[in-house]
Amino acid sequence: LRIATYNVHSCFGTDRKLDPARIAAVIAECEADIVALQEVDVARARSGGIDQAQTIASHLQMMSHFHPALHLEEERYGDALLTALPTRLVKADGLPSRGEPRGALWVEVPVEAIKLQIFVTHLGLLGAERVRQTEALIGPGWLGAPMPEGSRVLLAGDLNAIARSASYRMVARRLRDVQVEAGGRPRPTFPSRLPLLRIDHMFVGEGIRVHRAFVHDSPLARRASDHLPLCADLEIG
Repeated sequence: LRIATYNVHSCFGTDRKLDPARIAAVIAECEADIVALQEVDVARARSGGIDQAQTIASHLQMMSHFHPALHLEEERYGDALLTALPTRLVKADGLPSRGEPRGALWVEVPVEAIKLQIFVTHLGLLGAERVRQTEALIGPGWLGAPMPEGSRVLLAGDLNAIARSASYRMVARRLRDVQVEAGGRPRPTFPSRLPLLRIDHMFVGEGIRVHRAFVHDSPLARRASDHLPLCADLEIG
């Protein structure tokens, strides 16, 4: 399977144009089977009131699961998972937050006899807040929860955390970073026009082999959002 994680910046590009179809075109370039999205708007006035998760999914002939970390009356903003594969929503909930509300999404994707458990999140900007959110994520309500037999675990998202940060190290003690696992020099994802920071991550647990990991940096991707997509080719064994 090819998995991608992508912070879409509410579909506003580096040229300040609002264009969900352009985001969908970047994802199509990635040729991903499963896509984790962050900073997705649903029914927000600033982005035309549309359901961005559903709009992007429709362009790609996929289905979407969406969790609003931020909910202001009818306006929502949060994370999504898109795929054409069968899915089961396990959990969508908030994470401990002091600033902007943050949350996570847990979706099960059956792959033959294997149940792939995918966790999508977007962590906070402050280090102490990220540590609390990471503690919750690796705790009994999320990654530490009992898993069905035959499960494999994947965590993807914008962690707002570089590799030497405390929250990154907490996750890396439990799961494997796909860019590190793939070998070679890990690539940054932000900002998209001149990437300097590696804050978008994908981690895998036992029973998943990483064949390749890459940052998709096409000309279109550099314009479509302020982040670049991170992709990984995985063998689910």
